[in-house]
Amino acid sequence: MLTLIQRLLMQAKNRGVFLKVNIEQGEAIQRKTLNKLLVKAQDTKFGVKHNFKELIDSPSVLSDYTESATMGDYLNMLPWWTRARMGEENVTWPDPIVNYAVSSGTSDGSSKYIPVSHDMLKHIRRASLRQVLSIIQTDVPKDHIAKQWLMIGGSTELEYNGMYYSGDLSGITTGSVPILFQRLSKPGIHIRKEKNWTEKIEKITLEAKDWDVGMVAGVPAWIKLLMESIIDKYNLDNIHDIWPHFEAYIHGGVALTPYKKALDGLMGRPIKYFETYLASEGFIAYQTRLDNEGGMRLLMRNGIYYEFVPFDRYNFSESGELLPEAKAITLSQVNDKDEYALIISTCSGTWRYMIGDTIRFTNLDRCEIMITGRTKHFLSLCGEHLSVDNMNKAIELVANEYDVSFEEFTVCGIPYEGFFAHEWFISCDDDRLIGKENEIRDKLDMTIKVLNDDYRVERSAALTGVMVNLLPTQKFYDWMAANGKVGSQTKFPRVLKKELLESWKSFLSSSN
Repeated sequence: MLTLIQRLLMQAKNRGVFLKVNIEQGEAIQRKTLNKLLVKAQDTKFGVKHNFKELIDSPSVLSDYTESATMGDYLNMLPWWTRARMGEENVTWPDPIVNYAVSSGTSDGSSKYIPVSHDMLKHIRRASLRQVLSIIQTDVPKDHIAKQWLMIGGSTELEYNGMYYSGDLSGITTGSVPILFQRLSKPGIHIRKEKNWTEKIEKITLEAKDWDVGMVAGVPAWIKLLMESIIDKYNLDNIHDIWPHFEAYIHGGVALTPYKKALDGLMGRPIKYFETYLASEGFIAYQTRLDNEGGMRLLMRNGIYYEFVPFDRYNFSESGELLPEAKAITLSQVNDKDEYALIISTCSGTWRYMIGDTIRFTNLDRCEIMITGRTKHFLSLCGEHLSVDNMNKAIELVANEYDVSFEEFTVCGIPYEGFFAHEWFISCDDDRLIGKENEIRDKLDMTIKVLNDDYRVERSAALTGVMVNLLPTQKFYDWMAANGKVGSQTKFPRVLKKELLESWKSFLSSSN
């Protein structure tokens, strides 16, 4: 198998898989990408309405495109995608869409159906291969990576309503694993089809003893639960007792920071972590360098055209809604200081779609980015602008001070004594911290003041209170289970608002 990997690496080098792309080169590639998308979709209902044919090969195609179609979120595209789901042909993409990724949408809790075209599946498979090849290019032992690969995803047993299939994107993509990977990948087909997440964990645990896993991919919370199940089942000291060649973990879906200490504690020795940005809408970026934690290479040739909206008061409301007068910029206009909301147009018939994530460029010469949060997952009750990135960093620093792991947490904003307050709910299973909520609150508050100047200013003004609640980690998992959110692609929202906040508080009251 090592010979095969070496041969693949040689082919990858010949095809330019590892070529570095800077901002200027990236914009030229992106121009070609947009033009290809417009050409293919010019005769669709959406393309005709928005004059795609007139934009093709225009010298000013990038600016012309911003005038032809309106930016928006899922609700903006929903009427078009609903027509396609009801059987109408040639709506936003000329090829039939037979797969829809069901995204559980942590912003409002409602499910979203995202089209996944045949073209997009090809791009996702190609990007997945390139990511594995980029990992092989690092100093991770090649003979270990040549062992089996454990990919934890949604069920490959998709729902079919007579017109299209629907399910987790991971289930859609895992069901079409490249032939090259099939002999390496675990679990087997019978487990991949399992829809009940608890049973899937149990089945994987039972077979884990027969595998020699070198690489793992999945969402941190669920990978942690799986490894704990395996260690408990076989009375192991750590996961390397059963998988001695385990070297690399590909993670995504949520920031690794809150989980890393707990994951490290399950290992017999250090492993390498590689971040990936695979959304329901497409494969956007992945980490290529071990010395570059927090930076992922933006994929330019992957069926996606990107635009960027500065995440500021000129473009977004205090609740994170895109303002009517918001303006997007192109790749050549970004900097490495500001946060941007990501806007994408794709080969699945997605047009000027706000994906909901905010990003920041970490390296302009390499077109590398990091995810900083969600457009609606931040708190700004009175101008404090507390981002998920701030939250993750503060939780990490305070947890390190106590030498514990705060794996799950969420924050909400509440009225307080005529002003406002932040209320934190933090998972903690360490008896040493019982009764220390106020101490942790003060440390967390002080840490965020250092990280965020706006927060520091408002803490002496309208943001008059901070509260901390320590809860067993299982409470968070139980709430997700009660709301049908258990699975490989689900995660606990870092900010709770409106209906989700009511659901969470009601759950806590009834479970006490």
